[in-house]
Amino acid sequence: MNKIEISVLRPDAALRACAEVWHALETGEAVTPRLAFGSLHELFSTITKKRLDLLRQVAAHDGISIRQLVNALGRDYTNVHRDVTNLVDLGLLELGTDGGLCTLYDEIFIHDD
Repeated sequence: MNKIEISVLRPDAALRACAEVWHALETGEAVTPRLAFGSLHELFSTITKKRLDLLRQVAAHDGISIRQLVNALGRDYTNVHRDVTNLVDLGLLELGTDGGLCTLYDEIFIHDD
């Protein structure tokens, strides 16, 4: 099962986490991917409720197109496209060559360290 952790880390904690991942990779340990933000405001400005709803819809309908997402979510095409682009840039969604979307993770854990 693929999972990712999304968290808020202070700079000192982010440096420690980076060192831990570096060490784990050097020793061949498995590492859970992690996406970190500097504040709760930054986290919730980036991972909005509408983007979480979008991720859930894609998870439930692997290969769904942006147009199908627009219809399923009842949202404006431009806004859905922008959210998809942001989630692809974050590495939470993948856009296939056929235009279908898929999630990269089965589980997303969001927490404040």
